[in-house]
Amino acid sequence: MSKKCLSLALCLAASSLAFAAKNEQEINKEVVTRFYQKAINDKDFAAAETYMGPWYIQHNPLAKDGIEGFKQYLEYLKSTYPQSHSEIKRVMAEGDYVILHVHSIKEPGTRGQAIIDIFRLENNKIVEHWDVVQSIPENAANSNGMF
Repeated sequence: MSKKCLSLALCLAASSLAFAAKNEQEINKEVVTRFYQKAINDKDFAAAETYMGPWYIQHNPLAKDGIEGFKQYLEYLKSTYPQSHSEIKRVMAEGDYVILHVHSIKEPGTRGQAIIDIFRLENNKIVEHWDVVQSIPENAANSNGMF
C-alpha cells in the first residue's frame, strides 16, 4: 500500500472517530434534555426513568441517592411545587458529560433560581448527577443577568 493511500485511510479513520464522538455527544444531549422535560417539568417518573441507567449516583447532599431517591424527589416536587417549571437556557456536552444551565421557577411570579446540572451518562443512559443552585437576587450588583 502506498504512503498516500495509508495516509488517506488514517485520515478517514480519524475523521470517522471524531464524527462518532460528536454524534454520541449529540445523542447524550438529547437524552438529558428529554429526561429533564419528563422529570422536572412533567414530573413523570415513569417516563423519566426510561432515560436512566441501572443505577443513579446523586451528589446533591440534600437528595437521596439512587433511582428510588430520585423518584421520591419527583414525588416531593409534584406535591409541593406542582406548578414549578424549568427552562433550559444552555446545553453543553463533553465526552460522557452533559451540562445544563437552567432557569428554575418553583412558584409562578417568583424570580427563581439559576441552576447548573451536570449529568454523566453510560451507554446513553443517565447514571450520575451533580448540581449547583443559586437564588436569583432582587437587586444584582451588575446588569449582566444570570442567563
